[in-house]
Order: sequence, then structure tokens, then C-alpha cells
Amino acid sequence: MFENIEFLNKELFWLLLLLPVAIIWYVFKHNQQTAELKISSIKGFKVSSSFWSKFRHLLFALRLIALGLLIVALARPRSVDVSTKTKTTRGIDIVMAIDVSASMLAKDLRPNRLDALKAVAADFIKGRPNDRIGLVEYAGEAYTKTPITSDKSIVLRSLRDIRYNTLIQQGTAIGMGLGTSVNRLKDSKAKSRVVILLTDGVNNSGAVDPKTASILAIDNGIKVYTIGLGTNGMALSPIGFNANGSFRYSRQQVEIDEVLLKEIAEDTGGKYFRATNNKKLAEIYKEINKLEKTEIEEKKYYNYEEKYRPLVLLGGLLLLLELILRNTIFRSFV
Repeated sequence: MFENIEFLNKELFWLLLLLPVAIIWYVFKHNQQTAELKISSIKGFKVSSSFWSKFRHLLFALRLIALGLLIVALARPRSVDVSTKTKTTRGIDIVMAIDVSASMLAKDLRPNRLDALKAVAADFIKGRPNDRIGLVEYAGEAYTKTPITSDKSIVLRSLRDIRYNTLIQQGTAIGMGLGTSVNRLKDSKAKSRVVILLTDGVNNSGAVDPKTASILAIDNGIKVYTIGLGTNGMALSPIGFNANGSFRYSRQQVEIDEVLLKEIAEDTGGKYFRATNNKKLAEIYKEINKLEKTEIEEKKYYNYEEKYRPLVLLGGLLLLLELILRNTIFRSFV
């Protein structure tokens, strides 16, 4: 009944304290005005009681209720209907370039680097409802897994499908991964365009030099955040296949070309991060999420409907009823 009801002048509810004061005053006054006659016996008198005299207190009750209704009316009750209109005024197009080389199966992150990345990237994508996102896979070569799209279900499904496979030429072509990502964004009309480039190695293959791809990003006003993935020191990494087709693992030195990644980030206005464990990787994506904010314009429309009029009307009717009864039926008793 009182859902979405607010009172404009809440301080006037203090006036309701007058009601118990009025009751006390009425009882005191009634006792003072009641005449007493003391006699030894009333046997000679006929005792009768008037029905109307018992209900003479109804007049005071009507006036009290009317006063309460008027106080509530003065507090200005009104219903509030709020409608919100949201408009994205500054959209961001993001391409996530993901290294899918065999080294991404190293187990220094749990359960491995690639699966750890997919879990964190999925949370990042879910947290960008107003932006368009695309995916690029690269190893020794690169290709577009998903063009930039606002349909997050498609992006998340494609992200889940990313896995190491032998169809892509092996190696780490950072230049190819960045170049393909920039190519996906260069015709974008978004006011902000971002590449998140992740790798766990050094550039050792591909037809595009990373610095050339970086210049291409600069020329198109594309910011690049780079992430070096892998612990410091040694990591349990795949080095070949067993007879049954499974990977054979051995502890290998982690090599990441941090100098190159820092240069790419700095030249394009981005930032370089190093993720040495699952927690650090999650923190990096949270920081990028904070750095790249989408400006959203939100307009709220308030529709007020005043509710005091019925209270004033009812209070007035009760006062009128009290006046009529006082001057008609209860005239002889008041």
C-alpha cells in the first residue's frame, strides 16, 4: 500500500505528539466538568441511562482522527515513479590478442597458463556490457577468432573454444598478433580503441615485425596494453610428445621479451603488466578494466503523484460530521 510513497515534509509528523496531549487534556477536562452529588441512598430515584449520552465521546474521537489525517496530509505524501534512461556516450572497442603457443600449457599458473587466462578474460568480458570486444589467436601466425561485436555470448563462447592445437604454425609471432588486432580496429568508429596483447614468450616467428605493428597502432590511435604471462625463473613446460600423444613436461626457463612489451605499451599510450600467478593475472585485468572506463550518461525521470488530497477531504468530512452531531443529536449532552 505504501510502496513508493514518500513524505515531503517529514518533520511535521512531530505534530502527532499533540494527539496524546489532547487525549490527556480531554480526560482531565471531562473529570473536572463532571458534577457530583452525594446522597445516602438513591432508592427513591429512577435510574435510567441514555444511549446517546454514552456515545458523546464519539465527537472528540472524530475530531482527533480528523486532526491526525490533516497532520499526515501536511506532511505531503506522494508516490514516486522513477524511470531511467541510459545512454552510452563513449564506447570502447577492445581486441584481446591471445598467445596460444604450446608454452601456454605451462603449469606455473593453475591449471595452466591458457586456462587461467580464459577464466580471467571471461570475467573481464562480462564486466564490459557497453563495449564491443573481439578475439585474436596467434602462435607462429595469427587469425581473427571473433570480430569485434557487442554480443558477449558469442565472444564468451569463442573464448571457451580457444585451446592449443597443431593447426596453427608453432612459434610466437607477437608482431602478427598485434598487427591482426590493429587491422580489426583501424576502421572502428569508436572513440577509444584498445588492444590487450598477452604473451608468455619472445617474438620468434611471423612476417610482421612487432615494432612495425606498434607503429601501425600509433598511426591509427590504438592503445595497447601488454601482459607478460609466466612466473619468474623455471616453469613446468611442454617439451614434446609421449608415445601415447600426451605432452611430455620438463622444467624450463621462462623467457619473456619484457623490453619489447614495455616499448609497445609505452609507445602506444598503454601500460605493461607482468602476471606471475593466477591472482596477479586477475588483478591486471581488473586494473585495465578501471583504466578503460566507458562513459555512460544516465537520465532519471521522476513522476510525482500527490496523495494528500484524499486525507484532507476525509479529515474535513469528519470535522463536518462532528459539527453536525454536536449541534443535533448530541446537543443536549455537550
